[in-house]
Amino acid sequence: MYRIGRGAFRRRWLVTLLWAVILGAAGAGAATAPAAGDDGTSFMPGIEAQRAFDLIGERFPGSDADGADARIVFIAPDGEKVTAAGHRAAIDAFVATAGDGPQVANAVSPFAANAVSEDASTAYATVTYEVSSGDLSDTGRSALEKAVDEARASGLTVEAGGSALSSQPAAGGAAEAVGIGLAAVVLLITFGSLAAAGLPLLTAVVGVGVSICAILALGSALGLSMTTGTLASMLGLAVGIDYALFVVSRYREERGNGHDPREAAGLAVGTAGSAVVFAGLTVVIALAGLSVVGVPMLTKMGLSAAGAVVVGVLVALTLVPALLGMWPDAVLSRTARGRGTAAARRTGGAGGGGSRWARFVLRRPVTVLLACVAGLGVLALPAADLRLGMPGAEAKPVSTTERRAYDALAEGFGPGFNGPLTIVADVRGASAPEAAAATVADAIRDTDGVVSVSPPRFNAEGDTALFSAVPATAPTDERTKDLVQTIRAERPGLEDGTGATFEVTGSTAMNIDVARALQDALVPYLSVIVLLSLLLLMLVFRSVLVPVKAAVGFLLSVLASLGAVVAVFQWGWGAGLLGVEQTGPVMSLMPIFLVGIVFGLAMDYEVFLVSRMREAYVRGERPAQAVVSGFRHSARVVAAAAVIMIAVFSGFVGSGESMIKTIGFGLAVAVLFDAFVVRMAFVPAVLALLGDRAWWLPRRLERLLPRVDVEGTGLTGRSAPADGDRPAPEPVRG
Repeated sequence: MYRIGRGAFRRRWLVTLLWAVILGAAGAGAATAPAAGDDGTSFMPGIEAQRAFDLIGERFPGSDADGADARIVFIAPDGEKVTAAGHRAAIDAFVATAGDGPQVANAVSPFAANAVSEDASTAYATVTYEVSSGDLSDTGRSALEKAVDEARASGLTVEAGGSALSSQPAAGGAAEAVGIGLAAVVLLITFGSLAAAGLPLLTAVVGVGVSICAILALGSALGLSMTTGTLASMLGLAVGIDYALFVVSRYREERGNGHDPREAAGLAVGTAGSAVVFAGLTVVIALAGLSVVGVPMLTKMGLSAAGAVVVGVLVALTLVPALLGMWPDAVLSRTARGRGTAAARRTGGAGGGGSRWARFVLRRPVTVLLACVAGLGVLALPAADLRLGMPGAEAKPVSTTERRAYDALAEGFGPGFNGPLTIVADVRGASAPEAAAATVADAIRDTDGVVSVSPPRFNAEGDTALFSAVPATAPTDERTKDLVQTIRAERPGLEDGTGATFEVTGSTAMNIDVARALQDALVPYLSVIVLLSLLLLMLVFRSVLVPVKAAVGFLLSVLASLGAVVAVFQWGWGAGLLGVEQTGPVMSLMPIFLVGIVFGLAMDYEVFLVSRMREAYVRGERPAQAVVSGFRHSARVVAAAAVIMIAVFSGFVGSGESMIKTIGFGLAVAVLFDAFVVRMAFVPAVLALLGDRAWWLPRRLERLLPRVDVEGTGLTGRSAPADGDRPAPEPVRG
């Protein structure tokens, strides 16, 4: 790392040119690549809903189960009916026009499909396409939109649901820009220099640019959606700023210690850069580990975000020292530039606030510890009521036509109409296939909570029947989940009596099965992450109790953030302030994704803060004094890094996409709890109570573990300061 830092500083123009070429090549690839399609957000191999979906594709070839669809809802003016001659003519004209559109497989009139509400105030037409929504051409969408506009001109209220015209809201918009602006203000306050504040932002933008362009370039080939790119942007921007911040901060410190610019750059990368590598590795491992959960979308999100983190690490190790080489003094404070390195040394130890806070905690460790545990414990209580689901159009803003179509169908046909269950009956083992399918359909129709069941439709071979059942309750209602379980519980009896078996699928059943599978996977995944943190931190800090303390703190911050997410997005506390218009189950992917990312970020703060404490301890300071020294050197930078991450993540709360909004809020509060409660209060309180025992490691284990010099202590005394007056290093323990 030391040699990389010095080399990047010396060959600064070459390094900068290489990154410019990489960014240009990625941008060119993104500009010429075809648009990414739909990545199948809800599908998860191994669950019943997926097996049934696959069976439909096998037994009903050409049914285009993945094809785009549009459900166009017609609402008559107050006191009128859609069956009136003028309105009926307008609807028939829409069906004829839409049916002639490009890539359309079929357009069904509501009057032919009995798709008119009982009071005749509402009707809907279904338009299906030969291709998926991702492959639907702009011409096809435009033709459908034109037909909808013509129907609206007749006086009907017309809303469009389904995947064909599904809107893709901006990820963050103005709120994201505000987050970046706030990060700039924090950097300026932290460093007192425009150049020092701008450099981390510049390098982070370069890293995110490379990552997002790469995702766009590979999106069509790998099935990476815009949601995937947004999450990579969110995390890449946050860690990119933070990692550059740590390197620049250490560079300023080494300049303050009297080193010339090139040596300071080498030492900064050799010390803070080593910590960046380890911290980035923990984030990458946590994100890549999401692939073991078994959800393709989650795997793509995790790997894409992990790639963005890798790019952020490489930028911090190479581009940052290269830019420091171009303006070696610009990132220093005005005082340091005006008075030289001696003044820089006197001001370089800034961190009085951190030292005072550490001494405050050391005087009252028990009180602080109890306050942290009690506060986070109370915040975590709502997590016990966590319900997972996959909110659909009902979670969109009422300003979208999809949400208005959803509400109109629920009002006209009942809340369960928006989430019908699809039943696929395999009657190959039945002596009378049609009678067996009818028996299954009748049994499901008689189940409490089912409003209606469509007549069975057979495939060409006559060995498989397909029909739908409409629940009485909404798709995200707990009673709908219970209904699916009740229907499936009837299967053994029906199979014995008819020789036929069936499975339940459809978007509602798929979401229920995915939510249950992810909820079952949450505890094992959390256990793996905690075990991983114990091993990694034991390797870095050569201690048994420090990793245990870190894992407990990580659990506290994760559970508290999950509790906050449940309180806002499920219970509705303060939901209006965040633009959450419909509460309900928490996004199924959210908890596991939150655990993975927060683990990586928590390890970031743990490494940067506690490694400075360990460095002071092994150099001879007493445990309490080592805590103060660690806070003096790191607290201000860690606090600034946390505020920057909170600002960036909070910017995504302004997204119109429910999943991005939830993850942005969850990550923002998780960083808040982990950085300012766990790392700044819980950690020093525990270390104060443990004393020397905090750094204990059994001798046998010490011999087995390889030595990892995360803070680059082996570089101590490697090179004399530029002015020759650096104090001699203190003796190292043991």
